[in-house]
Amino acid sequence: MNPHDPAHAANVSVNEYVELLQRLIATQSYSREEHNTADILAGFLAERGVEVERYGNNVVARHRTTMASAPYLLVNSHHDTVRVGGGWTKDPFGGVVEDGKLYGLGSNDAGGPLMAMLATFMHLCTHEGLSHNIMFAATAEEEISGNDGMALLAREGVITAVASNENTASHKNSALVALALVGEPTQMHMAVAERGLIVLDCVAHGRTGHAARSEGLNAIYEAMRDVEWLRTYRFERSSALLGEIQMTVTQIEAGSQHNVVPDVCRFVVDVRVSDAYTNEEIVEEIRKHVQCTVSPRSMRLRPSSTPHDHPIVNNAIKMNLPLYGSPTMSDQSLLPSGITSVKIGPGDSARSHTPDEYIGIEELQQGIHTTIELCERYLGVRT
Repeated sequence: MNPHDPAHAANVSVNEYVELLQRLIATQSYSREEHNTADILAGFLAERGVEVERYGNNVVARHRTTMASAPYLLVNSHHDTVRVGGGWTKDPFGGVVEDGKLYGLGSNDAGGPLMAMLATFMHLCTHEGLSHNIMFAATAEEEISGNDGMALLAREGVITAVASNENTASHKNSALVALALVGEPTQMHMAVAERGLIVLDCVAHGRTGHAARSEGLNAIYEAMRDVEWLRTYRFERSSALLGEIQMTVTQIEAGSQHNVVPDVCRFVVDVRVSDAYTNEEIVEEIRKHVQCTVSPRSMRLRPSSTPHDHPIVNNAIKMNLPLYGSPTMSDQSLLPSGITSVKIGPGDSARSHTPDEYIGIEELQQGIHTTIELCERYLGVRT
């Protein structure tokens, strides 16, 4: 069989990936507890002759189709899950197939997308002499945006941007990544933009006094002015795909007892950022308008966007894949700065973190074939 025949991808069987996903579902892989599913994924690759690299609970594999200095196409998804919630009528670790649907915790988020990326990597391993080398990464801690998932691969220099100086890479075997496909349940629509996140810890200050005598300066009232500004302010610039920046006060705490005017009021702001501003610009703008102290917990969860004239987007358009801007985050936000990325995968984000989560067998099959075609078009195997 000619691996360069476009029909070859259609012959990739979904069965072995359904069976692998059933094994993963049956194995608990809560965030920071993914070592057993990492073992399963590493074993699957090793059994098929693929050299495996382990970085904590992250599983990485490479296929060098050309010279070592050539850029990489990275196909990625995560193998951690959220914890089981209430309302399940099926065994969340059962991995049962009923009426063409595979049920289980993590089947949809992100087991289906993970299988599509893995199957694509295995298929691309049949090619030689491509314009890019290929890298597969099954990452940990995505559900908590942890420090030892994609962030670890970036921090240690395992993955770096093509624009980076290769000599600065901290890892001896760094992959210079030109493009990353991040697997999430998007119904095979392509997210060409994704929101980032800044969580702000804010403190409004006042002065204590006796409530009966209207003494002091009430920190709650001071906070209310800033909360109202946060509720009503509209940033000047807006993203074409992601819309306006969204600021929501989600927690507030003040006071020690009913008759004491509080001198401190603490509140938390969830800021969903877009590609219209950098995270630093957003924090600076907020600080200019409020009286409270503003402390970002992190600036690392950045938004992303890919222009419509990029080859991967052009190929998606040719394949009639819908484009959109995603309000939810993924490992895109933790990729090293300078790496172009898009988000795509079988499944539906509306099923994520819900009872009786599932992935359709047919949608998984179609997701595998579509992802393979998308990558082959990008790499010049198909036109």
